[in-house]
Amino acid sequence: MVQPAESVAVGPSWQDLFEPGIKRALFVGVGIQILQQFSGINGVLYYTPQILEQAGVGVLLSNMGIGSESASLLISGLTTLLMLPSIGFAMRLMDVSGRRWLLLTTLPILLLSLIILVLGNIIPMGSLVHAIISTVSVVVYFCCFVMAFGPIPNILCSEIFPTRVRGLCIAVCALTFWICDIIVTYSLPVMLSSVGLAGVFGIYAIVCILSWIFVFLKVPETKGMPLEVISEFFAVGAKQAATDAKNN
Repeated sequence: MVQPAESVAVGPSWQDLFEPGIKRALFVGVGIQILQQFSGINGVLYYTPQILEQAGVGVLLSNMGIGSESASLLISGLTTLLMLPSIGFAMRLMDVSGRRWLLLTTLPILLLSLIILVLGNIIPMGSLVHAIISTVSVVVYFCCFVMAFGPIPNILCSEIFPTRVRGLCIAVCALTFWICDIIVTYSLPVMLSSVGLAGVFGIYAIVCILSWIFVFLKVPETKGMPLEVISEFFAVGAKQAATDAKNN
């Protein structure tokens, strides 16, 4: 006769999150979620029609009899469609080139797109040129974002935590994501009225710079890495983990 287990495995506790290796991994997971949101993606995504209308994209389709508001909505929809092939391309590239490489490569493009948007809003130019620059920059920003900085933070959070605390750590990262999402979404209208489009894009550009530095210094490459090596990276440091991986 099979006897029931005398004890049941105890789930992870909040105290486990303060172990050195787990704490470092959680810092990376929470940090990259914060930086992802404060790079402005959801704020820009939610208010793309208003942003494009303010940039004057109506002149691009004025000859077709389409008003400014309708043109903004149309271009916003086309931008969303262009994001789909970018996601498919990233799914392949992510497992070939790696998560870290893809982040370090696309973040400068995000930064460049935002800088162009800033310059387009502070340098006097024709309405048509301004509209074209704004539209192209927004499209490039979105497409590059969904290739790396959009999906990779969640992928990293599913890979860097030890199994016994993974659920709790991912919950903390998810909570961080939604809190930051709410902050960015509701702060954007206030920022637009106070500092304008140029100021908003400038702030997001600064966050992209900080994100690149954070990824370069703190985020390990997890492509093809066993959980033991990733855990060792956070427990004893990147150099020691890399040495042990080569020896094995």
